[in-house]
Amino acid sequence: MFVLRLLLILTALSIVITGGLYVFTRNRRYLNLTVQTVRFVVFALIIFFVLFVLERYVLAGWRILM
Repeated sequence: MFVLRLLLILTALSIVITGGLYVFTRNRRYLNLTVQTVRFVVFALIIFFVLFVLERYVLAGWRILM
């Protein structure tokens, strides 16, 4: 859980910094970086959620059957 919290804190910090840089410079590169960061974090959270569900329900059910 520590890694997940650290990922979310660093992501929020990155989004705030790149969003601020876009507002001040109007350079589209910073906005693209923000979008890529959000996509990566959403993808990582989906993978984490799928692994959590797999461990929690599928593998627990498998142990009951054996």
